[in-house]
Amino acid sequence: MTRYMTEQEEFWAGTFGTEYIQRNQGEKLLASNLAFFAKALAAANGAESCVEFGANIGMNLRALRLLRPDMALHGIEINADAAQELARFVGADNVQQGSILELDPPVCDLALIKGVLIHINPEVLPQVYDKLVGATRRWLLVAEYYNPAPVAIPYRDHAERLFKRDFAGEIMERHPAMKLVDYGFAYRRDPQFPQDDITWFLMEKR
Repeated sequence: MTRYMTEQEEFWAGTFGTEYIQRNQGEKLLASNLAFFAKALAAANGAESCVEFGANIGMNLRALRLLRPDMALHGIEINADAAQELARFVGADNVQQGSILELDPPVCDLALIKGVLIHINPEVLPQVYDKLVGATRRWLLVAEYYNPAPVAIPYRDHAERLFKRDFAGEIMERHPAMKLVDYGFAYRRDPQFPQDDITWFLMEKR
């Protein structure tokens, strides 16, 4: 059995991560994701390849395939069951299964992380930020719960499994080459294309 550096990684690699698959798929989610990326990536012209950190079964990448059919897609996923399903969509050679902290992601025009940083142990966030910045030639899209100050909140009756903070601000402070290009908010009560109260930030490496 693989041993991970943090309790949060063990949590998502195991049964809870597998159960998450069933709650987060379907045509409605795909439609919402398509609308989301059309807005969030409007300024990311010329991005021909993307690597997603924490891709799960590929619902975000499926939306990107519809939005930009010629984009080369890659995914990193810690849960083996999700990674297996993801490989059926993007190809096994384009999937790395394991911890973000331990893998060497491909370098792409766009690096993407959506709803994943909130579940990572805050102590290792600087290492994850370095991985994200290192994986992009130009664009970085971060889409997470936002809070101006770090805070932990209960997640499905589990403690220390969800954290909110200014992830994008911390990335730009740690990596001054990353500059903010665009940002926005997607609301869970949107009557057409709801998301999970996600604040997104598109950064460019300059």
